[in-house]
Amino acid sequence: MADRPGRKPRKPHSAQVVRTERLTPHMQRVVLGGEGLAGFSADTCTDHYVKLLFPAGGASYPDPFDLERIRAEFPREQWPVTRTYTVRQWDAEQRELTLDFVIHGDEGLAGPWARDARPGETILFLGPGGAYAPDPAADWHLLAGDESALPAIARSLESLPDGARAFAFVEVAGPEEEQKIDSDVAVVWLHRGDRPVGEALVEAVRGLDFPEGRVHAFVHGEAGCVKELRRLLRVERGIPREDLSISGYWRLGHNEDGWQASKREWNARVEAEQEGTTAAPAA
Repeated sequence: MADRPGRKPRKPHSAQVVRTERLTPHMQRVVLGGEGLAGFSADTCTDHYVKLLFPAGGASYPDPFDLERIRAEFPREQWPVTRTYTVRQWDAEQRELTLDFVIHGDEGLAGPWARDARPGETILFLGPGGAYAPDPAADWHLLAGDESALPAIARSLESLPDGARAFAFVEVAGPEEEQKIDSDVAVVWLHRGDRPVGEALVEAVRGLDFPEGRVHAFVHGEAGCVKELRRLLRVERGIPREDLSISGYWRLGHNEDGWQASKREWNARVEAEQEGTTAAPAA
């Protein structure tokens, strides 16, 4: 199926693996580079993301790779599979793009690729997208999420000026999954253990003594957890929608294909349910 008329064609970037590093037992870093990044830039948002393109099983694509042609001429099941990852770092001078991957053994598509990637290997991707960066005019900042949001949270914290007031909560499996972040903000690491995903995160944000003044918040992670945090921040706390960057990066029981197919409807339903709830802002 071809893209809708008038839609600007999306041309993938081509990059090569420069190096890899295991950061924690379940987090793998891949640094990409090469001439294919000459037209790439990701320096305006701290939640910039790219969509990696993985060939569908058994598909043979035209050379040079032409995504628009593939989507116009190939059956849907042979389209490249996309997986979305946050830009952890972008070094424009060295032309190097750093992506961090949560891995769970052989589960999934991108995780095993990142684990096994070797220098010189080529990957195609679309992007970047992104919409958030900490507002310097805010009185304070709130950042909360799980492993999937950690790259964006880390990059956001590292972008804050010295002395900026911020509270950061990151839920991970255990202490072995904590990372060093180059920021003077003390991250509150929440160790999930055997608890349900997001439970500790919601509990921690709910327990925060909210300072006075305007907050700019970044809250992302598992969709069910984000739904609860959205209710807390938007409905109970009365934080304006424009001061919130909040959505589910993933959803329990769904792969990315399934989640992306239902995400818009899920978000619309959650917003309708919560915006229809009347509650006075917390004092």
